Amino acid sequence: MNLKATLRLAVGALLRNKVRSLLTMLGIVIGVAAVIVTVAIGTGARISVQSSIDSLGSNLIVVQPGSVTQSGARTGNGGASTLTVDDGLAIAKLPGVASVSPIVTVRTQVVAGNANWQTTVTGVAPTYTFIRSWPVASGRFLRESDVDSAAKVAVLGQTVVQQLFPGGASPIGATVIVKGTPFTVIGTLAPLGQSGLGQDQDDTVLVPYTSAMERLAGVTTVNGLMVSATSAETIDAAQTELTQLLEQRHRIVPPQTDDFQVRNLQSIAQAASQTGAVMELLLAGVAAVSLIVGGIGIMNIMMVSVTERTREIGLRMAVGARGATILRQFLTESIVLATVGGLAGVVIGALATVAVSLLARWPTSIPPGWMFGAVAFAALVGIFFGYYPAQRAAQLSPIEALRFE
Repeated sequence: MNLKATLRLAVGALLRNKVRSLLTMLGIVIGVAAVIVTVAIGTGARISVQSSIDSLGSNLIVVQPGSVTQSGARTGNGGASTLTVDDGLAIAKLPGVASVSPIVTVRTQVVAGNANWQTTVTGVAPTYTFIRSWPVASGRFLRESDVDSAAKVAVLGQTVVQQLFPGGASPIGATVIVKGTPFTVIGTLAPLGQSGLGQDQDDTVLVPYTSAMERLAGVTTVNGLMVSATSAETIDAAQTELTQLLEQRHRIVPPQTDDFQVRNLQSIAQAASQTGAVMELLLAGVAAVSLIVGGIGIMNIMMVSVTERTREIGLRMAVGARGATILRQFLTESIVLATVGGLAGVVIGALATVAVSLLARWPTSIPPGWMFGAVAFAALVGIFFGYYPAQRAAQLSPIEALRFE
């Protein structure tokens, strides 16, 4: 018998017992659907974390004040006030660095007309939008001339716009008061939403860093430096060069500890990606257990089928059917059960994934490779658990099979 005839006989035998075949496939359907849903949730979570990290900046390296020891007491990270604008200018000349922006932050009340809102006012350079990959929604961003003259101009995040200018009024050209100093609004930023830590990134006001230092904070040092490497491949090299440069500028020699700390988001992204991958495999492994249970169900039903069709097997052998033909027929029935169940499980799993995404507002993503792999694994389960019943059928003695009652 050729494959087409074997497949036709297998499908016909399964259709004669529709309810039993459906119930047998149910274990495979549930198992594959569970694999698809769990993997989709795990993949979606990993992509969400990765996109949150990516939204923080383009190949971002962050330099922050470190710890210093005063009268025997260590201040902890952020206690040193040694980072300067000149440090940023020196870093910008390194070959692996694309751009640098000083960061000066002030938490204060901002007033516009009769409205007021407490927010974070951040002094930045014109390169800030490039480093953060943060486009301007309306108006314009800061210019070098604004920095050189410590201009009283500001760019507002969307949360601040909504709080200070309700009703959809355009803030461009309006005046906002920051710590008693009037700033003219020259632009608004595109909405970014919440960061991976749940912080509202749109709740901000950006001003020239010179204005923040001279007019708002009254300081000569900066709270940090945001550095963009030329590419993801050069981040580690740029970080090493940057660290060495700052140690030279700050005259730090061993065994002294650095009065600054340098971090990049690459390691965080890799850790998040690895954690997500492990969780995906763990969830998929748990869900795969139900596939094994479904396979045991297939073996059980195929054993019953062999017993019920013993006389049929004996008759076929008596008219010339070989053991290999009998084995192939029953094995084909098992594979068809598992494969059809796998395909149905993929469809149900995809629908369940969409439902989870809509109802729970949880990001999901189904990798195509997992869909194919789930069906292939289901077929392998059918082969593995169907082989023993098929082999038992093939080894029946024709005479004893014909006598079977």
